[in-house]
Amino acid sequence: MFGSIIREVSHLAEPSFYSYVPHFIQRRKRLMFVLLGVTILLSACNSKPEPQETTPVVPPQVAEPIPTPEEPQEEAVIAPLTGLAWEAGEPTKRPIAVMINNQKRARPQSGLQQADVLVEVLAEGGITRLVAIYHSDSTYKGEIGPVRSIRPYLIDIGESFGAALVHAGGSPDGYRILQRQNKDYLDEISNAGPYFWRDKQRRAPHNLYTNAEKIVQGMTKKKYEMTADVPAFSFVSNNRADDTNAAMAGEPAKHLRVAFSNHSELVEYQYEERSGHYIRHMAGAPHTDKISGEALKAANLVLIYAKHRVLDDVGRLEVDVRAGGRAVIIRDGQAVNGEWLRSNGSFEFKVDGQKALFKPGTTHMLIITDDKSSKDRAVWKAQ
Repeated sequence: MFGSIIREVSHLAEPSFYSYVPHFIQRRKRLMFVLLGVTILLSACNSKPEPQETTPVVPPQVAEPIPTPEEPQEEAVIAPLTGLAWEAGEPTKRPIAVMINNQKRARPQSGLQQADVLVEVLAEGGITRLVAIYHSDSTYKGEIGPVRSIRPYLIDIGESFGAALVHAGGSPDGYRILQRQNKDYLDEISNAGPYFWRDKQRRAPHNLYTNAEKIVQGMTKKKYEMTADVPAFSFVSNNRADDTNAAMAGEPAKHLRVAFSNHSELVEYQYEERSGHYIRHMAGAPHTDKISGEALKAANLVLIYAKHRVLDDVGRLEVDVRAGGRAVIIRDGQAVNGEWLRSNGSFEFKVDGQKALFKPGTTHMLIITDDKSSKDRAVWKAQ
């Protein structure tokens, strides 16, 4: 019995051939998957990545700016008599020289500060005459005057600047020169009355006036030359004392006193540090302008020593403004000795043989007698 049971159990426990087939296939599949995985892994390790084709990145092109030709910079026009920048300047525009009354009753005068150059010289009786040279200031439309008479040396002074002459009357010698030499002049008495007027608030002959507009009208009517070769002073470059002869290594001169004659009123100038100008005084008071009320001022003072000679009993003078001689140039609180001469008809000033350099601005030229008394005629000091 036990034998039959064992045989039965043995029969059941012994695997059959068919029971091995599914296991074999399954194991075969697993092996194949393993081999496939190993193959793929080995392929991945041994294979090199193929270079990928990339499109080159082209940077955006920046358009180069087309160079445009630079416009030439217009150089500032420099006024020949002041050395200052001159907007819409006309260097060849003809200057005008107006004879200005400087008698006590004629002061204060009008329009003197607008002159590029103011020349002062004796007339008769210890009274000085002012020759106002107008050129670069085209903005002033106001009155100029009082206008007074002319003399031969005043003609010479005006023409040294290429100017047309403006006056009222003249000495006999002055009229002979004007008429015989066909000078360009506007005389209220003889040939240009409509271009002047009288101020009823003042007594004649200290009340005659004109202005720039009327002067131009008169010159145009008479067909006078409206242009001229205008002489030019030499100026410190850019208002800096960095040029030869510019430093003005002279004597301190912050105050100047001038006595044109024993009978004339004292003329004085006081240097103003703040503005760098000399303020003008006459007879102990500021010499003011009638319109603005401000005192006259100058950047440069020039003393011109010239021979004077009395011609007649009236006291008319002959002043030699051609021969040349000693000069003193005063600016920036300093006075330096030099010389004056006439070059091509114009005034020229030199220091140590070189052109004197002025400070840009207005210049006052004071012509005083060159004689034994000249040392006392003009005195300057440090304060």
